[in-house]
Amino acid sequence: MAAITKEMSITEVVSKYPQTVPVFMEHGMGCLGCAAARFENIEQGARAHGIAIDSLVADLNKVVGQETGASQS
Repeated sequence: MAAITKEMSITEVVSKYPQTVPVFMEHGMGCLGCAAARFENIEQGARAHGIAIDSLVADLNKVVGQETGASQS
């Protein structure tokens, strides 16, 4: 199950998973501190910036997965 979904708010994700900030930036969402980020979910923010939502969410979950136990074998 994915830890991050497109329905989650941007600030919720950044607060819970600070390691996702570079991923948002790499995808062109550099305004994480703007007022819109407080009420927009990932899908809304990605659409506003013309970003591929599924790719962004997949990359966010990769970073979280690496941080939350990917080293377990």
